[in-house]
Amino acid sequence: MKSVTIEELKKVIAVSDLPEDQLKWILNHSEEFEYDDGEIVGKTGDIAEWMYFIIEGKVDYYRNVYGKLVFYHSFMNDNESGGVTGVLPYSRMKVFSGNSIVSGHLRGLRFHKKYFQELEQLNPDLIQRLISYMTERARFFATTQMQMEKVGALGNLAAGIAHELNNPASAINRISYDLSNRLFLNIELTEKMIRQGIDADNIKYLRDKIELKEKVPKQNLTALQRMNKEDELMNWLEDKGLPADQEVVATFTEAGFEGEELESLSVHVPKDELVQILLWIENLLSSQRIIKDLTEASTRISTLVGAIKSHVHMDKANEKQTTDLHKDIDNTLTLLGYKIREKNINLKKSYCDNLVDVQAYVGELNQVWTNIIDNSIYAVKKGGIIMVETKCDEKNVNVKIIDDGSGIPPEIQSRIFDPFFTTKKVGEGTGIGLDIVQRVISRHNGEIKVNSEPGRTEFLICIPIS
Repeated sequence: MKSVTIEELKKVIAVSDLPEDQLKWILNHSEEFEYDDGEIVGKTGDIAEWMYFIIEGKVDYYRNVYGKLVFYHSFMNDNESGGVTGVLPYSRMKVFSGNSIVSGHLRGLRFHKKYFQELEQLNPDLIQRLISYMTERARFFATTQMQMEKVGALGNLAAGIAHELNNPASAINRISYDLSNRLFLNIELTEKMIRQGIDADNIKYLRDKIELKEKVPKQNLTALQRMNKEDELMNWLEDKGLPADQEVVATFTEAGFEGEELESLSVHVPKDELVQILLWIENLLSSQRIIKDLTEASTRISTLVGAIKSHVHMDKANEKQTTDLHKDIDNTLTLLGYKIREKNINLKKSYCDNLVDVQAYVGELNQVWTNIIDNSIYAVKKGGIIMVETKCDEKNVNVKIIDDGSGIPPEIQSRIFDPFFTTKKVGEGTGIGLDIVQRVISRHNGEIKVNSEPGRTEFLICIPIS
């Protein structure tokens, strides 16, 4: 290994103006290092205790983001990096949160942090210069991290939206196929009725019954009640010597018909005609049900698209806008609906009646609701409870998001708003840290608090109205 000289150390931008005796002191208190291309200088979890002076070469830094190494920055002897990397004076970094990988050939000195106090006594101005490098670096990392968190959140949101849209889209595909079959069946059944010369008054009688049924609210039947009513209708058909078709029975039961209501028609209509009328009416009822399902599926898609547009606040400038927080929270719950249903979560809402629109960076504030509600979904067990409550006064809107999960252990409660801190497994969650949540709320001049114990975790967010 070629020894580092005073002349080479002078070329490191951060210390280039130091007197020669101070450069010699740094040289005497440092260790030389040399790495080849692709070697790792430090990896995730390594203890951070050295400051590195780069004489030649470059170090590429990759941060561990949810189990993947993502490129963040390159350190070299330039004006931006100053030729220094690693632990700088007054840094609170204890371990490396990523990998530092050599690009090309790297050579220089490493200076242990135990000498920082002596270095400050030797040259306080140098310490301030190194702190400024660290401050700029932290600002750059925070900006990069926020961008990556937003991309991660967008990926999770997109996955959820795709999951939500898939169900109604698949339903529409299936419904269109069923409806096509029903239309062809209608032609066939109508032809048979015409050939039999069935009295139109008999058809009108049953159609009038159907219209009356549609005006009456449907009774929600249990599985047992439905089964009993289907058995009763099946027995009626059999007593009349009519084909006991299960599909016909199920359709008429769902429409609210019972055997007694068909009795008056059967008295006046020959059996052969009654069979054709029942089949024709069953097809009509089924077609109406299919169209209703189609409407619900298309409405579901429209609702999701509306929720997406409102949630990400499309076509809005990056400035404060008036918004309805209740609507924003409801949109968030819609987009996270698949997760709520997967865990069979009991969602309870209690909103204040006197809410007024607030001034907010709506897209950012929606990230807050997404993150905290997603955390609650993650925390609760299947069949758990999540409560969303709001209270309003003339100055503030207070939002409480409460879950009955296991709670946040007391020993980590003080750390949950720290950058990059997470209790979730790799790849899980929204990708938005609580540190960003806190920053967004601070940007709104608001406040966030957390109280947690086993069986109850409560996040309280206070947002000023103006």
